[in-house]
Amino acid sequence: MSDTLYLSMWYPNLRIASLPDKLTAVLSEFAGHGGEARVYAATVWPISWTESPVFQRVYGKGERGAEPRFAVAEALELLHDDYAYEFQIGWSLWEREAGIGLITGPGNAGPLRQAQGRLSTPPSLRSGSSQDDNSLGRWVREPRLVRVTGYGPLFDEGSFEADGHIRLDFGLDAPFLEEDAELDSVAARHVEENVRQLVALTTAVEKASGATARLLWSELGESLAQRLAARLGVRN
Repeated sequence: MSDTLYLSMWYPNLRIASLPDKLTAVLSEFAGHGGEARVYAATVWPISWTESPVFQRVYGKGERGAEPRFAVAEALELLHDDYAYEFQIGWSLWEREAGIGLITGPGNAGPLRQAQGRLSTPPSLRSGSSQDDNSLGRWVREPRLVRVTGYGPLFDEGSFEADGHIRLDFGLDAPFLEEDAELDSVAARHVEENVRQLVALTTAVEKASGATARLLWSELGESLAQRLAARLGVRN
């Protein structure tokens, strides 16, 4: 069963005034690790996830998007201890073309949160494709939206303690496991590339933003590493 994958990061004695620089550093790392250079959308949530956003802007895909520093500055102009600042940015992974569909995240409502998933991109604009076709579908580099959220210390009764000062929501973990498909040599290679890209990105954002603690976790509490090892064991 697919599960939603998160990365939570914490910073020692983080002051709210330092949050913009941390968010900018995290968002800026995507371009070098399979992602977009520009931010797709930004939303500011007051007090808790049950409240209506006080700021919401969709910049668009590709060149229409906003540079990370501009998007962060615009959203965090409303800088409050009890606000959360959410940004969406494109990130591409190898996925089976036959499995294209909407990926929806958990819980928190809102038009941008409901829109999370693969970006609808014509085949001619996709960033790459594999020549290894099989009956289960051709492999393509398919863009999806990752949510990067910075938490004020008082937002949602201090949820940063569990979720991190900054949390990345990668969406469903299917591209890292492909549990619903036969894991042949072609699939295994693409899954491995996705995992390597995930590791490279998580390491880069931790280093760039100066995080002192990080945790890659899922809603069901299962270890991605353990599930991947078990998955590869099925193939052997």
